Amino acid sequence: MVARGSALRSSVLLISLVAAMMTAPPAQAAETRFEAENAVLSRGVVESNHAGFTGTGFVNYDNASGSYVEFTITNDTAQAVPLSFRYANGTTTNRPLDVAVNGTSAGTINFAGTGAWTSWRAQTISVQLPQGTSKIRASATTSNGGPNLDSLTVGATTGTDWSVAVVESTMAQYTPAQLGGWSYTRGLYLYGQYLVYQRTKDPRYLSYIKAWVDRFVDSGGNMTQNFNNLDSMLSGRLLNILYKETGQAKYQTAAKKIRNRLNTYPRTSDGGFWHSTSESRHNQLWADGVFMLNPFLAEYGKTFNDSAYANEEALKQLNVYASHLQQPSGILKHAYDEAKDESWANPQSGLAPEYWCRAIGWYAMATIDILEVVPANHPRRAQTLTDFRELVVGIQRYQDAATGRWWQVVDKGGQSGNWLETSCSMMFSFALSRGVERGYLDPSYKAVAAKGYQGVLQKTSIGSNGRTQVSDISIGTNVGDYGYYIARERATNDFHGLGAFLIMSEQFTRVGV
Repeated sequence: MVARGSALRSSVLLISLVAAMMTAPPAQAAETRFEAENAVLSRGVVESNHAGFTGTGFVNYDNASGSYVEFTITNDTAQAVPLSFRYANGTTTNRPLDVAVNGTSAGTINFAGTGAWTSWRAQTISVQLPQGTSKIRASATTSNGGPNLDSLTVGATTGTDWSVAVVESTMAQYTPAQLGGWSYTRGLYLYGQYLVYQRTKDPRYLSYIKAWVDRFVDSGGNMTQNFNNLDSMLSGRLLNILYKETGQAKYQTAAKKIRNRLNTYPRTSDGGFWHSTSESRHNQLWADGVFMLNPFLAEYGKTFNDSAYANEEALKQLNVYASHLQQPSGILKHAYDEAKDESWANPQSGLAPEYWCRAIGWYAMATIDILEVVPANHPRRAQTLTDFRELVVGIQRYQDAATGRWWQVVDKGGQSGNWLETSCSMMFSFALSRGVERGYLDPSYKAVAAKGYQGVLQKTSIGSNGRTQVSDISIGTNVGDYGYYIARERATNDFHGLGAFLIMSEQFTRVGV
């Protein structure tokens, strides 16, 4: 961007919003777009030399703090309204803008590099607008000025890149050091962030992942983890990724520690890995566990030439777990205790009493991720596909017709206290969509997946601080009875949900709804 000294002649665009948002979520509300070239400019110029803009051009801010674009709008009803700014920023320099409504700041939005001046994205902030006419001013807060600004969409966020919005919001809230310890929830989130990196090629996203992992892996590949539970293994996927991205041997060394731990890790009599070696988890298989370990294992085998073992083991685990947990309805009980001595275990079957939604979601996503890696002619693949097809029959059956989401206790939607849980809805929507894409499922499941995706977006919004809000996510959950599951906290921006959201969002961004 080049500094400019002359201001353009002001122009004012007035337009009415004809539909009140009422209680509809931002992603569902009516929208009106304002082209930046028609707004009032201070220290900026309208240009058209980078392709991909809407209207007749875009605003190139002067490289100066305080340069701004100001839009004038008319709003029929006093209400909270999302404002979505479409922009390009070809550098890696963040060019934040302060967004003010009638002279009062509503918050600052970061406009990170988009990789090219022809790569356009949207950043969204929710603001409170009074009834009548308002002036929306987007002012540069640094000497770098603002990004190239193409348009402002008022009243909807259909143009929002939700994956990027979630990543930017999370990175703004947490440095890698603040993100937390080596845990499956952080590994899940960062795996999702890597999928966004693969699409956007924003180097900050990969650097953030690497900075987090390097807190736990030294230059020699040493880690302090003992890998005595499956949960601790999920973040190993990041080790595989970073080895492929950087070629640094330390990541292979660290990943091999997880692989070698499996040589002595305890199993049930038919070969299923225990959920944990802690005394309270002996002899137990939890549906959660297949995702904690097996996608990592299949990807490890492909990355480090260990596929003969890894493919067989990963598919075997899916098959063994399904043989115990999957029921005639297609869905899976949360857990199985081979010893049948846990308080929750049925004395005859050893099964947990309930069908917890996220446990089933973990299994569905693990199946998809493993099928992505193992060859089509693997002898265990046919049984895995049979189990998956039976599973999605149950998933479709229990989808809530009104919202498209799924219940915390999947098969008891009509019972008192049950509630619609967002993270499992993301997992199911992803698995169904990818299953259709790969030809595993009948094309009719695409509509089921799309309905689930839209239901998740109804729980996704931009808060008054300009950051994403993904709500109604169950916090971490053990095995219990109906009362235990429905009493779990319904959190906003829990990492179980943020990671699953990115996995789902990238799938639908790629294949469409």
